[in-house]
Amino acid sequence: MSQPETYEKDNFQAPALTPAQCRAARALLDWTQAELSSKSGLSAVSIRAFEKGGVIRGSNARKLQSIFESAGIEFIPENGGGAGVRLTMR
Repeated sequence: MSQPETYEKDNFQAPALTPAQCRAARALLDWTQAELSSKSGLSAVSIRAFEKGGVIRGSNARKLQSIFESAGIEFIPENGGGAGVRLTMR
């Protein structure tokens, strides 16, 4: 089984945020691409392109993941069953 892609910087490794996880996290939070753009500082065009399978910088992926986690999204590792997201109970 192959390891998930990671982004590396200064010995920090974070699981790669997938386009599907980004779409799913937004859906759970009922956020539009424009709202995510406003919260993240990334352009809506960049978010739209990423969610359609485009490439995103590691620093931007970490930024998006951090924003989602702060809003209550938990990222689920693949562990053989497929990576996913869920909304945590707060």
